[in-house]
Amino acid sequence: MTETSSRSGDLLAHVPEGPVPSSQQGERLLDLVRVMARLRGPGGCPWDAEQTHRSLARHLLEETHELLEAIDADDDDAMRDELGDVLLQVVFHAQMAADEGRWDVDDVAQGLVEKLVYRHPHVFGEVEVAGADEVLVNWEKLKAAGAGQRTAVDDDIPASLPSLARAAKVQRRAAGWGFEWRSADSAVEALREEVDELATATDPDNAEEEVGDVLFATVALARKLGVDAESALRRTVRTFSERYERFVALAAERGLDVETADEATLRRLFREARGS
Repeated sequence: MTETSSRSGDLLAHVPEGPVPSSQQGERLLDLVRVMARLRGPGGCPWDAEQTHRSLARHLLEETHELLEAIDADDDDAMRDELGDVLLQVVFHAQMAADEGRWDVDDVAQGLVEKLVYRHPHVFGEVEVAGADEVLVNWEKLKAAGAGQRTAVDDDIPASLPSLARAAKVQRRAAGWGFEWRSADSAVEALREEVDELATATDPDNAEEEVGDVLFATVALARKLGVDAESALRRTVRTFSERYERFVALAAERGLDVETADEATLRRLFREARGS
């Protein structure tokens, strides 16, 4: 037995025994694999059969964003449906690989189980953690240990990831390697310093750099407060949009031209829209 297979066996030994804790013991997941194989198999669906990993990529992105929208809206039914669409993408990609004899959905699941067990020693081992943030920091430490050496702090973090999410991941990795603010107060002070520097920016290039520093420091503070900055901003944008529509309606009711009204009037009306 190779070292890799031995380690795999050790990790899989931690899988809890007993019935699968879901309403139908995971049987419908097996049905999904069977249906997907039928769609891709002889006499199946021509569209499904001609898809490739690349052609499906945009669908994965679309389904993920639709899931995020359902989560942000606290729409339970939509969340269930959108999770199904995301799961379909996983099973679809796995079936394409299986058709080519490379790997299948069981290999995907096994790799995920091994990763979860290995990166949760506070559950499956003897490690103790103080809270959720420490779990994420340890995750990054274990990832680095598994790679065998430390790489660049932004290595293998997709450039296409939304900037706030990318910043949080970079910071989490840096924290796993020992660099982060030790308290929320320290993060607040760092943010204040960046805002003060932004206030004195004298040209567009300098202003862009300072805005970036403020955003990065804001993400760091959000992490210390246990807040996901990406989710927080999505929520704020949605809330602003709703309040703005109320603001426009109020302005129309009062015959106010928002393009010519003074700033004090606009602020007062927007505050009213916020409270309505």
